[in-house]
Amino acid sequence: MGVRAQYVVIENGTWHLYYSHGGGSSIVHDLLPGPVAATRRFRENREIDRWINDVWCEGAALVDHDRRILLWFAFADSWTDHLAARIALTRTWPGWEVCFAHDGVGDLTHHLGLGRDLTRPPGWFETFEPSWTVDAEAWSVVSLRLPAGKVLAWGSGWEPVEHLARGPGLIDLLSVSPTTPPPTHMPYGGVHFDPQARTVSLWAVQTVAGVHDWPLPGWEGWTMDFQGDDHTRQAALLPMDFPLPRPSLTSALWWLDKHFAALQANPAGESPYGPLEPTQAELAEVRTALNALITQAESV
Repeated sequence: MGVRAQYVVIENGTWHLYYSHGGGSSIVHDLLPGPVAATRRFRENREIDRWINDVWCEGAALVDHDRRILLWFAFADSWTDHLAARIALTRTWPGWEVCFAHDGVGDLTHHLGLGRDLTRPPGWFETFEPSWTVDAEAWSVVSLRLPAGKVLAWGSGWEPVEHLARGPGLIDLLSVSPTTPPPTHMPYGGVHFDPQARTVSLWAVQTVAGVHDWPLPGWEGWTMDFQGDDHTRQAALLPMDFPLPRPSLTSALWWLDKHFAALQANPAGESPYGPLEPTQAELAEVRTALNALITQAESV
């Protein structure tokens, strides 16, 4: 079926949209060699005039040379993989504003002045009756502040935004549910409910389509405190017996470096990138940046 991706390149006031049937799994690798190499890479794909929606687009990048802004999203295998990619891109795109597009395609179309709902039909956000189940593998962390101030926490098998799809009625179910042990692996995101303040706080290392279209259905009268991929604010609220793991970034950075080391070792013409692969100089710059980050991570 492919891992579909789309790319936007903006230069001299004009933007172009490109499509790749399998590029969604290599967004980070395509971006890491920097803006010149990434632009070269994206322009070799087929130019299109119709956007892929959030359901089908599994990775994307917008490279705005005029404003020196990079927007990107792709699924990461873990919290450490996402954070390693974000930190590395900040190093290899110096002088650029590097932003993860949490609203997915909506962030890209919004940047172009086309609104966030260009690919989203009316009523696109699907809601469900309130329900609550506990899974052995925690995809996200949910916390709730009770009226007396105590905070309860659970590991959840749902993505962060899936809790919002259940509406405020989920809070009533949580308040009478047994808590769970803390997660053994760093989750992909978290949601914190504060009914007294009528506030929902959310962070994620993946896309959360619709997060900027607040209020989502059922949450009228509530405030959204979106925290990007910063987990520390929720972590500070969690009970002492519910700590979040503190994984090292070393392994994730090492795997990125291993990929580019293999590209450096390939003779010309044998790169998986094809004829427009990063140059040896571009690869050397990536590896220098990654090795510096690995050294830094190992010293923590």
